[in-house]
Amino acid sequence: MKAQSEAQQKAAGAALSAKRGETPKSRLQGASKEMYETMTRKELEDMASTKHDKIPEPKS
Repeated sequence: MKAQSEAQQKAAGAALSAKRGETPKSRLQGASKEMYETMTRKELEDMASTKHDKIPEPKS
């Protein structure tokens, strides 16, 4: 699964950091906390590693 927005990519990165034990789980909030609880490490790696040119620009 690829990230659909830059915010989603950042949330996946935060959740992945907690899964790896690099960041305390207690520091997660919102989407990153939900991603931590519901997604596998592989899914988070895929989402967090989405290339920036593959993420659509925000609509103004």
